[in-house]
Amino acid sequence: MSAEIVNLRQFKKTQARSEKDRQAEQNRISFGRTKAEKQLTKALNDKAEKTHIDGRIEKDGGEER
Repeated sequence: MSAEIVNLRQFKKTQARSEKDRQAEQNRISFGRTKAEKQLTKALNDKAEKTHIDGRIEKDGGEER
């Protein structure tokens, strides 16, 4: 009944490296978007804002709030 001898320092480093890799993968999924996706989102937001502004009703006083 001989147990495998493990260097605790190396085990901790390996475990930390593994955790960092998992976190990096999650970040790539969550935040990684292509340039085309970013441009599409910006274009859609700009269009929505323009439509919103064009739909405003101006008051007779001349000043808008």
